[in-house]
Amino acid sequence: MKSIPDEYVYKKEVDWSLFKDGFAIPKEHQVVFGQVAGRLLERGDTQTISLILDGKTYKAKLTNQKIDAKFGPHADKIQIRYNKNDEIAQALRDSFRRSYAYICEMKAQQEKGSKKHIKLPDEYKEYLAIYTTEYDDTYVLETIGSLDMDVLRTTVSGQSERVLEAQFNFDTTDDTAGLREKEQIVKIRKLNKKIGDNLKRLYGYKCQICGKLVGEEYGSHVVEAHHIDYFVRSLNNDANNQLIVCPNHHSIIHDVDPVFDRKHLLYRYDNGFEEKLLLNKHLY
Repeated sequence: MKSIPDEYVYKKEVDWSLFKDGFAIPKEHQVVFGQVAGRLLERGDTQTISLILDGKTYKAKLTNQKIDAKFGPHADKIQIRYNKNDEIAQALRDSFRRSYAYICEMKAQQEKGSKKHIKLPDEYKEYLAIYTTEYDDTYVLETIGSLDMDVLRTTVSGQSERVLEAQFNFDTTDDTAGLREKEQIVKIRKLNKKIGDNLKRLYGYKCQICGKLVGEEYGSHVVEAHHIDYFVRSLNNDANNQLIVCPNHHSIIHDVDPVFDRKHLLYRYDNGFEEKLLLNKHLY
C-alpha cells in the first residue's frame, strides 16, 4: 500500500453515537466525504468505506441520508454508519475506555428509554481525528484520549499563547519539553495546522477582519490562524474556535486582548472600538 498523506478532514468529540452506530459529518466537511469512488454520493446512496485505526482496517458505510424535500437539499446528512456489534465499534470502545465507561455509568442512572444527551465533563473529553488518504474511500482515524489531553493541559499551562500559536502556524518546536509532552504537542500541532491550513484555503489566504491578501505583490501569502478562545485555556483547536487573520491583526489582538462577540461576529476593544469580520464562511 502507498504511503498515507495526513490530510485533515474532521475532529469528532466522543459521544454515545460513536460507540453505538456512527456519526454525522458537519456541513462544512461534507464536500470531502461526499465524493467516493470518483463520484458524488447522491441523496439516499450508501457506499462501503475503509477506516484505518492503529494500523488495522475496518469496514463501515458512508450514507447520504435522504430527508424530506420540504426541508431543502441542504438538510441531507452525510453519515458514517456501522452496527454496535461491528469490529470498528468495538475498537472505538477499546480506544476510548474512559469516556465509554463514564457514558455507560451516566446512562445507567437515566430513566429507562431516556434519550437525553450525555455531555462529557472536561476531564473525560476525548476526540477522534479523521484524515483523508490518497484513496477517496479510505480514511485514517487517530485517537486523542483524555490522558493525552491531561498531558497536553499540563504542558501548555503557563505558556504564552502567541508562542504556542507560532508552533501551530509555523511548525516551530519546544526543545525543552520531555518526550511524552512532545508527543502530545506534535499530535495536536499537526491536527491544528491542518485545520488552520484548510481554513486559510477556504478564505483564499485573506484576513477575515480586514479582507486583505497580505504579500500578494511579492508572490507570497502571509496569513495566520488565531484561536478565539486562547488554546492555553480552552485546548480547543476546532475550526469554530479559529479565525484566519493577517499578522498585523494577529499582533494587535494579542497585544490588546479584545473580546470577541460571537453573536455579532466582531471584536470589541477596551477603548470602545468595534471591528466586525468582513469575511465569514465557517462561524455560525
